[in-house]
Amino acid sequence: MKTKKKTLLSYYGPFKGLLALDLLFAMTGAGVSLSIPLIVRYITNQVIYEESGAAWNTIISLSALMLGLLVLELACNFYITYWGHMMGARMEYGMRSEIFEHYQKLSFAFYDNQKVGQLMSRVTNDLFEITELLHHGPEDVVISLIKILGAIAILWNINLRLTLTVAAFLPFIFCFALYLNRKMKGVFKQNRVRMADINGQIEDNLSGIRVVKSFANEEIELQKFQQGNSRFLESKRNNYLYMGTYHSVLNAMLTGVTIAVVLVGARLITKSAMKVTDLITFLLYVANFTEPVKKLINFTEQFQNGYSGYTRFREIMEVEPDIADGKNAIPFRDVKGRVEFEDVSFRYEEHTEVVLDHVNLEVEAGSYVALVGSSGGGKTTLCSLIPRFYDVTSGSVRIDGYDVRDVTLKSLRENIGIVQQDVYLFAGTVMDNILYGRPGASREEVIEAAKSANAHGFIMELPQGYDTDIGQRGVKLSGGQKQRLSIARVFLKNPPILIFDEATSALDNESERVVQESLEHLARNRTTFVIAHRLSTIRNAQRILVLTERGIEEEGTHEELMALHGVYEKLYNM
Repeated sequence: MKTKKKTLLSYYGPFKGLLALDLLFAMTGAGVSLSIPLIVRYITNQVIYEESGAAWNTIISLSALMLGLLVLELACNFYITYWGHMMGARMEYGMRSEIFEHYQKLSFAFYDNQKVGQLMSRVTNDLFEITELLHHGPEDVVISLIKILGAIAILWNINLRLTLTVAAFLPFIFCFALYLNRKMKGVFKQNRVRMADINGQIEDNLSGIRVVKSFANEEIELQKFQQGNSRFLESKRNNYLYMGTYHSVLNAMLTGVTIAVVLVGARLITKSAMKVTDLITFLLYVANFTEPVKKLINFTEQFQNGYSGYTRFREIMEVEPDIADGKNAIPFRDVKGRVEFEDVSFRYEEHTEVVLDHVNLEVEAGSYVALVGSSGGGKTTLCSLIPRFYDVTSGSVRIDGYDVRDVTLKSLRENIGIVQQDVYLFAGTVMDNILYGRPGASREEVIEAAKSANAHGFIMELPQGYDTDIGQRGVKLSGGQKQRLSIARVFLKNPPILIFDEATSALDNESERVVQESLEHLARNRTTFVIAHRLSTIRNAQRILVLTERGIEEEGTHEELMALHGVYEKLYNM
């Protein structure tokens, strides 16, 4: 199903009320800023020349008015700062949920070509810059335009020649800003890519920190990181070179406006063409005028930053999941577990080598099938096609007569349990990790699953039993303990189809014996596919398939295959 393309402005949709109030308060605050210098001008031009008692009463009244305007401005600024930022935070929350949900839909083929750190960068750094733009952008533009246009209109009424002096600077200021911003656009995007690279390196290093330390390769990792860090520093140098030019020249131009106003104003005063009080008012408005010019020009920098982040966000959101529910997919119910491969061929990407070529296989419900063969023969690939981690290039995979592409992914995978060699446990407690097999199960059901997996005994010896925190990826447990927790997770799930992917090959003999016993208990009365590295573990299998680059080359029991004196015998003797 094609992802609907959203524009940046569409993210304001749920927050129209907040945005309208934000802009209303921004306009009100800008109006207050423009009105105060007018009151000051009125006092200095007229009130102070009135009779002292009347003048003082007017000054008190006008001071109270300015104090009221100050409170109004304070309330406006509080709203646009607090609620404006909350609007941005809620947008960020929505976009983060959107991209995380999209990540969950993308298939293994996508993750095969991506680095986790770079994907994380799109969820954190990029989204922050996008929401800063979405929050500050509209109010900055509105405030700046009101202040600039309002200031010019007021200045025009005070003195036309001085107003034209100020206006003469504007084309140069904006042309310079637009030119520099075009230059900065590419640099900002490059910064994002380099930052994502650094995140990727850090994630890779910290995930493999035990390997790094075991080989004493801290220096090599540091050198690799320094290379990426230096590239990022270089892109930052280019960034700050443009920014330095941008801000210094811009400030010089804005200061030049003030100098020009003083020179022209002084000349007009000496010729009695202008009052000193009007020049003071004019200078107040010039200050009021230059600040929004800076803000408006800074918005262009913010826009480049935010929009480059949004471009990277959309790049991910527009990646279509290549594994998704078909239009007429139905929920899979009452699964017995009969699996068929009909003329199945598969390659991972176009123009790459074929991994499986016209494979045909029938496995009856409740059967125990072992897959053996040399590395690269397609054993794991064959099993990955059953839960649709990948789709066949041609042919079909069927369960109970249904093509796996015709049933919903969720219902398909709920009926398949997988125990892998590389066990992944989440940070949290033993209970949390077993519950992952069936969220919502009772504590008693979790304990029963652990007992079935021969895990209850060692769990009860842990400091807090089932509530013991096992650390990142279960680092506080041994390999055999982690494997038994993963088996308990599948026991709790209770699926009719099982896949054991070399589940004991990384264990010592004692752990392998205990885990093997747990696996055999789990496999009873279930359709079971066992990918075996140690052939001794599958000697009693009802059916052994030997996979080579030519497909299923041999098939039978251990004794039958040994009698053939073929590929299986060579593998077994090795």
